[in-house]
Amino acid sequence: MKILSAYHSDIGISKKVNQDSLLIKEADTPLGKVLFAVLCDGMGGLKKGEVASASAVEGCARWFTETFPHLLNLFSVQSTVESMKELFEEINERIYCYGSRNDIELGTTLTAFLLVGEEVFIIGHIGDSRVYRIKHRVSQLTEDHTFVEREVKNGRLTRQEAEKDHRRNILLQCLGAGGKINPQFLSGKPERNCTYMLCSDGFRHEISEDEIHSFLYPGMLKNEETIRETAVELVELNKKRMEKDNISTIIICIK
Repeated sequence: MKILSAYHSDIGISKKVNQDSLLIKEADTPLGKVLFAVLCDGMGGLKKGEVASASAVEGCARWFTETFPHLLNLFSVQSTVESMKELFEEINERIYCYGSRNDIELGTTLTAFLLVGEEVFIIGHIGDSRVYRIKHRVSQLTEDHTFVEREVKNGRLTRQEAEKDHRRNILLQCLGAGGKINPQFLSGKPERNCTYMLCSDGFRHEISEDEIHSFLYPGMLKNEETIRETAVELVELNKKRMEKDNISTIIICIK
């Protein structure tokens, strides 16, 4: 199994700072190649959201370096999920305490994709960044923790109405707001000839799933240079369509 990856992040056309933070880590292990990708979309105004997302990414990088190697000794999905849940809780508490000390409100989404050899991927997620799987069709793997998603589930909004609703950016969960969090965790077997994409919400408002599929179908992605160029092309397409948010994506192609 060959794993190709690339990322791109852009401040966009109207923001003064890029509050998105990204991470890709790789390692060779007894279980095969491991890839850890993290995307965080910060919120809280100038400088504050950037601090929250950077803090979350820093915590994830430290977890991968210091904690995850011990989990490989007797690897299981359950123990890894439990450790990732503790990581989310630690990051939530750290950002909340920082905001309390400095009398500011800030927070971040966190979407993490962990690929362990050829056997399993694990996703940890909170907020409205997303993970998609692109193969014969585009499938959204994560669930948005937003007001409009709850309204869709309860039958008070259609999917089409939710996409245009002015409340679509209202989060019900993020890291740093304080209180109890309930991240989503899921796992599965990685598929060959498949693309997995992490993205911030700014990446997906102005492009369709059909366009995502046409650009990121695995057969179109020959090498990491091609993947990087495609990521840039999709971000620029969003900007041409006047997306005002920061725009970020991580693309992982499994051959």
